[in-house]
Amino acid sequence: MLASTQTNHPLAGARSGNRAPSPVELATAKLQSAGLRITQPRIAILAALNKCSAPTSIEQLHTELGSGTCDLVTVYRCMAAFEEIGLVRRAFFHNGTAVYEINLGQPTRYHVVCKATDRVEELDTETSAELSRTLTEVEAKLRARGFAELGHIVEFFGVSPRAGLTAAHASPSTPAAR
Repeated sequence: MLASTQTNHPLAGARSGNRAPSPVELATAKLQSAGLRITQPRIAILAALNKCSAPTSIEQLHTELGSGTCDLVTVYRCMAAFEEIGLVRRAFFHNGTAVYEINLGQPTRYHVVCKATDRVEELDTETSAELSRTLTEVEAKLRARGFAELGHIVEFFGVSPRAGLTAAHASPSTPAAR
């Protein structure tokens, strides 16, 4: 149970029973271990981010939070802090906007964006595993050459086979028809 009397007051979390910790509890534990305070805005951001089925932009996340939860600057600052400690991953840039997903130790999810419809699709498990193995090998070679604190952003863009159907039925105001 989480409780606080002030918006930015540090919160104390207590788990009951032998149940597995929720994603938000895992995330707050990661914040604590990194020496960051647990605040209501941070918990709200983590909860909203955890609900997203696909990587999301900071602006989309702020909209999802609703008015009164926290301002846009707070979301930007929190996401920067979360990214610095590895709690979120910057998945890819979409139309010039960075999008993020929560990182609680699960395998990296890779995506492809349809250039005609802007639809985001997650790569299948087998392809993601193959890509992950290849990237791990590349990172090992770079470490052997002396590089440290490595990271990567993998972006895939293409026109989906379904885009032709969508574009044929799109109105001139939709991205697919432009």
